[in-house]
Amino acid sequence: MVVDNHPSTHPPLPPTTEDERLSWLRLLRSRRIGPVTFYRMLTEHGSAAAALEALPEVARAAGLSDYAPCPLSIAEQELARGQALGAHLVARGEAAYPTALDDLPDAPPLLWLRGRAELLTRPGVAVVGARQASSLGLRMARALAADLGQAGQVVISGLARGIDAAAHEATVETGTIAVFPGGLDQVYPLENRRLADRIAAEGLCLTEQPPGLAPAQRHFPLRNRLVSGLARAVVVVEAATKSGTLNTARHALDQGREVLAVPGHPFEARASGCNLLLRDGAGLVRGARDVLEVLGDPAPRPRAPVPQPDARPDASAAPSHSLRDIAQLHAQILDRIDAAPVEEEVLLATLDAPARQVAPALTDLELEGRIRRQPGGLITRGENTGS
Repeated sequence: MVVDNHPSTHPPLPPTTEDERLSWLRLLRSRRIGPVTFYRMLTEHGSAAAALEALPEVARAAGLSDYAPCPLSIAEQELARGQALGAHLVARGEAAYPTALDDLPDAPPLLWLRGRAELLTRPGVAVVGARQASSLGLRMARALAADLGQAGQVVISGLARGIDAAAHEATVETGTIAVFPGGLDQVYPLENRRLADRIAAEGLCLTEQPPGLAPAQRHFPLRNRLVSGLARAVVVVEAATKSGTLNTARHALDQGREVLAVPGHPFEARASGCNLLLRDGAGLVRGARDVLEVLGDPAPRPRAPVPQPDARPDASAAPSHSLRDIAQLHAQILDRIDAAPVEEEVLLATLDAPARQVAPALTDLELEGRIRRQPGGLITRGENTGS
């Protein structure tokens, strides 16, 4: 049985030197190291440099042979490539890091930012929806986003075609944040290249992925969790019942964000997801006023306190999991997923572990390419099926 533990809500102390920043980057880019494992290694070993030294032995203890951390040259190349784009790398715990992500158990340790980082200090609303949107849906997205922008809200979305692009276009001047599924130099879809350049100049482009990384299917759920995590509320304008947009709404619910939806005609397939959300309790949106009433007066999100360097762990707090415990949970998850898709709710019900522990484990497995999330809350084996 796996013990019910969870990582600390305190952000780690950020790197203070260039060598420390490179160590953070090397640790995060090392094979099989996702955000949750990154924080655990940092806690257990005291620094990223010490974690890198211990990583091969830790990997051997978890059953992995011939393991090597990310080389220094690869991290240096990533920094140079990002700087050539005019982007800058921010670490969790630094002033420029978005406080809205501090309560996520799998908050990215590092983010690439290109544009106006100060937009992250303002209240934000995510506006998301169908890629193959109707003309009415596009009109609604533009009007809703524009009114939210005029009311002082930063509009956040994923730069996809359809509703996402319409929401960005309507709020470039008032403030918009585009979250990329891949590197900042990998605009997807290509048709939004000009829009991405405008956002980089007047708004903010953001990603946790390295420059040069083309987005794969497994990156989109990771992108979606940041779209919802950065926002105080997620508004769904149009979405089919089985769609990536509903994945963003599920992330929002898990993160404690408000979920709202624009109703649609029962015969319109592109409105079926919105109507389903409304049936299940989402707030109904006819315009920006409905969103603002749910949010109330926006207030700055307080940053979680940062522990001092000489702080000692609270003896009463539950200890973090070891990598062996993580490997065992990963094995349990993979044992329950074969060629046929498995519903996430069914998977959670069959595991002897709490949902808040399974969620970051699923994220780690997604990052490794060992599982894939499918529309409708289904999970299948990924392309990388190795142990």
